[in-house]
Amino acid sequence: MENFKALPALYRHALNELENKIDVIKTQWQIRDGFSPIEHVKTRIKEPKSILQKLQRKGHELTLENMEQHIHDIAGMRIVCAFVKDIYRLVDHLCEREDLRVLEIKDYIAQPKPNGYQSLHIIAAIPLVLLEGTRWVKVEIQLRTLAMDFWASMEHILYYKFDKRLPPHVAEELKEAARAADELDQRMLRLRHEILELSERGEYAEPQGQ
Repeated sequence: MENFKALPALYRHALNELENKIDVIKTQWQIRDGFSPIEHVKTRIKEPKSILQKLQRKGHELTLENMEQHIHDIAGMRIVCAFVKDIYRLVDHLCEREDLRVLEIKDYIAQPKPNGYQSLHIIAAIPLVLLEGTRWVKVEIQLRTLAMDFWASMEHILYYKFDKRLPPHVAEELKEAARAADELDQRMLRLRHEILELSERGEYAEPQGQ
């Protein structure tokens, strides 16, 4: 039980370490490029009750070893970017870093879930230097655009509003809304590309103070 109580603290420290790394990335991109593609970051630690329920659903005994081995989202981070292109840019950078390990990538942007959900999920291991040595702690990172994040938030609200059983017409409307969000992302990316091209040719200059 004492070890179980200490586990959330380890995951919180891992999240803090990851937040520091992301903050440095944001700052460096801001200095080098004049803007940061990362809009905002959120973190959370899974509740012990939810962890135990997930272990039971997976058919594993309730042990600390099984929690660490089979539950990858005890610590979670959501990174929201402006554009899809920025998500892949950040993923490529994380894969190249030596101070964390990318263990798994699930790309629900290239292959959305049947309900329309889009996001890119990473399981990463973050090193913590402890009294007994270095320990690698898993963190799930979800990367979304602003449009994807809005859709996912609304889907979550409706999902629980209808007690996890959406009427067929609501589910279909949600799929259509997901397609609309994807079209919005693509349109905004095209507009960004056009503005950058105009700027490079000297045909467009950002207003002073921006």
